[in-house]
Amino acid sequence: MPHKITLVTDSTCDIPADWLKKYEITVVPMTVIFGDEPFLDGRDITPVEFYEKLLTDPRHPTTSQPTPADFVEAYKKATSSGADEVLAILISSQMSGTYASAVQAVEMFDKPVHIVDSRSNSMGLGWQVIAAARARENGGDLQAMLDAAEHVRGRAAYYIALDTIEFLAKGGRIGGAVKFLDSVLKIKPLVFVNHETGTVGPGIPSGSRAGALKNMYKEFFKHVDTSRPLHITVLHNHSEEDAQRIEEQVRKEFSPVELFITIVTPILGAHTGPRAVALCGYSE
Repeated sequence: MPHKITLVTDSTCDIPADWLKKYEITVVPMTVIFGDEPFLDGRDITPVEFYEKLLTDPRHPTTSQPTPADFVEAYKKATSSGADEVLAILISSQMSGTYASAVQAVEMFDKPVHIVDSRSNSMGLGWQVIAAARARENGGDLQAMLDAAEHVRGRAAYYIALDTIEFLAKGGRIGGAVKFLDSVLKIKPLVFVNHETGTVGPGIPSGSRAGALKNMYKEFFKHVDTSRPLHITVLHNHSEEDAQRIEEQVRKEFSPVELFITIVTPILGAHTGPRAVALCGYSE
């Protein structure tokens, strides 16, 4: 039987492909652009190809949000199997115009569509989508799906150790992290996503990469309840060895009920740059 409520998200979600398939989640791709070359995220370029290009292409990549028409097409695809309505959980409205495009598309579609601002990105968004999907799998209605996503958002932490702030600064969406600019050549910045405001804030910077990764680990676990079951993702911008070391440490010290590593989408990598590493997750 088809789901009565279908789930839509955008390509910054970083949800593993097998979960997207398992939970029947429709993904609306964004576009990353090098000069005049556009690449649909997840379709025209892989994350590994993107990060290799990032290091060799002199052109700084830019990104482009989906149009309202793209969302109308996604809503139609998502409901083609018989769903009555759509729940779209999307990247923070403070980080992208994607949310606004999705809202505009509602007026062009003939079934109910509910739009949720995740106030996050990557698996900060992805864990919310998965929670809603699991609520649906357990027989939950729309309100149960919304409640599940909100619960995750309220208990989530997301800290990112950057190798450089250059890319975040050029993207123009660094919020409070702008305080790092004067010392960009001297430090390894730490930033976090504020799940109340949907913006990026500054953490404690470090003078070395090892220090930045250590600070990220420490700050993340200060902001999740380790007495409860944990769901955690180690994210990386083509820095798999660092991610694996962190994953092993997390598994040994905290034994999360869910823990996996994934490479970050090119859309986010265009703003965070090569070699960034992050911890993102929540407690039940």
